[in-house]
Formats: sequence, structure tokens, C-alpha cells
Amino acid sequence: MARLLEIDGSMGEGGGQILRTAVALSAVLGKPIRIYNIRAKRSNPGLRPQHLNAVRAVASICNARVEGASVGSRELIFIPGEIKGGSLYIDIGTAGSISLVLQALLPAAAFSPRPVRLRIRGGTDVKMAPTIDYMREVLTRLLSMMGYRVEIRVLRRGHYPRGGGLVEAIIPDPPNGFKARNFTERGKLKGIWGRSHAVKLPRHVAERQARSASMIIEERLGVRPDVEVEAYEPDRDPHLGPGSGVTLWAVFEDSVMGSDALGERGKRAEVVGSEAAVKLVEDIKTGAVLDRHAGDMIPVYLALTGRPTEIFGAKLTMHTVTIFKLLELFIEDFKYEIQGDIDKPFKARIY
Repeated sequence: MARLLEIDGSMGEGGGQILRTAVALSAVLGKPIRIYNIRAKRSNPGLRPQHLNAVRAVASICNARVEGASVGSRELIFIPGEIKGGSLYIDIGTAGSISLVLQALLPAAAFSPRPVRLRIRGGTDVKMAPTIDYMREVLTRLLSMMGYRVEIRVLRRGHYPRGGGLVEAIIPDPPNGFKARNFTERGKLKGIWGRSHAVKLPRHVAERQARSASMIIEERLGVRPDVEVEAYEPDRDPHLGPGSGVTLWAVFEDSVMGSDALGERGKRAEVVGSEAAVKLVEDIKTGAVLDRHAGDMIPVYLALTGRPTEIFGAKLTMHTVTIFKLLELFIEDFKYEIQGDIDKPFKARIY
């Protein structure tokens, strides 16, 4: 067996993103890993159900042998095998984020020798994670610019605490790699779209969210967005729990930028809409090409091209810095340079 690559899970921001990205890179690059101090900087350290399901999902897609895969475990050994395609069903079992499980799966699925169909049950719109609409309207568009086509379908929404959402992701033609490209120029703005949803809540909740978001964007950017309202009446709704949210996306000639916000008990619908709109306006006004979420997702795909690339992101986060440090551990001769301060716009170059 090849020597294990040792990864300290407390490095950088010290959260679950290290684990998800590490197993994804392990699968793609065929490098066995040992991760210790898993989520050491969180109030409930160790593996939680959504992290465990991400690990098991990636293990399934690459025939990996895994040790330490249990809730609460702070150490994990992941020995990847050959990546395979086909159908995979994952039940997170809680309202854990489907988007974060997809984050771990998508890099490996791109290297499958045959089509991949994923069905994942859990939370579609969850705090501290990108909404499923962000994944299907922003991330998939960015990946398509790198030659990677991913189709995401929301079959049923699920919110905290009940979960029960169901999502299907299809990779019809895995590219076995990604096209290198720079994200340094975004081109002209083609339009702004959005989706405001409310489940087991009155329709006016989704309408007020949409109206609030639209008003702010039009006032501050001079653009009238097209925000779709998706609402399910309380007496006829098949979903498992109440919840609401807004996702917005701005389509440029050479990029897409997005934002989102979720409703919660006691939070006015107008506040939800304004939160999403303000974040998008802030990111667009920096002149950047990638929004604050994509700034830590896209570098993984760019690094795997093996070519020099550059990005211009709206907001440097500890997530972004941590991802670059992790890539440096995995990829030989990987070098990078980041210009910018935390919580400010940044530029990064991969050599």
C-alpha cells in the first residue's frame, strides 16, 4: 500500500470542508490519506452524519476502503480504488446539506468512465451551506465553462430540522478532466435571475421575498431581475417541513455570480430577500468574476487541470485559503499566490 498522506483537519478554518475536499482529491488523484483532528475547531468536533455520508458517497464512487467512518470519529483513513460510474443513492438521514455532499462527489464523478446518476436525500436549503439552487444555477454554469456538464434536478425540497429533500444530479458525459481557463474577466452583464421559494408557508412569503430582493437590485444596480416564485400551499404540500429562501444569480458573458439567503422563524420575508440581494450587489460591485462562494469551490477544479490559471474573487475567506493549502499538500509542484486580505476582494494565481 502506498504511504498515507497525512492531513491535519484543524488546519486553516478547521471545518468539514477540509474533509470533503480531501476525500474528493484522494479519489481523483489516487492518493491514500489519513485525516486527523477532524473538524477540531467546531463546537461538536468529529464526523457528523452529513460528513459521514459525503465520505461514504465518495468511497462508493471510487471503491475506497475506509477506516474510522463513524459519527463522532476524529480520524479517518481513506484508501481510494478505481473510480466507477453508474447510479448511487445517498440518504443523509438528517437535514444535512445535499449541496455539501455534492461538493465532495462532483470532482470524482468527472473522472468516471461512464455516466453517473446521483440521488441524494437530505436538506436542500440549509444554513452554512450553498442552497441547492445556487449549485444548479451558479456552480453548474461555471463548471460548464470548464467543459464539465452537470444537471441538477430538485425533486423535493427539505429544510431543517426534518430534511426529506430529494435531489438528482446527472453527469451524462464525464469529461475525465477539466478545461483550464482564467476567471479574470466577466464581460457584460446579460441579466439577473432568481428563485424565491416557500414550503408549507403562505404564498405571500415567497412573493415578499422576491419583491424585496428585486427592489434592492433594481435600486442599486439599475437592473430589473426576473425572480421566479415557487410556493406550495400548506394544505396540499407534499413536503416534510416548512421553510423558505431566495437564490439569485447574475449571468455575465464569461461568468456567473450568485447569492442566497434562508428564512427562519421570526425573520421577516423582506429581510430574507434583502439579505440575498445585498450580498449579490456587494459582490458584483467589487468588479470580481467569482462570488464569495465560488471563490473556494472553483480552485479545486482549476488545480486539477494542471495548467496555470488565475481567478478574481469577490471575497477572500479562510475557506479559500484552506483549500489552497490543501491543494498544495496533494499536488506535486503545485504553487500559488494570493493577493488580498481576508473579507476583501482577492486575486489568486495557480502556477
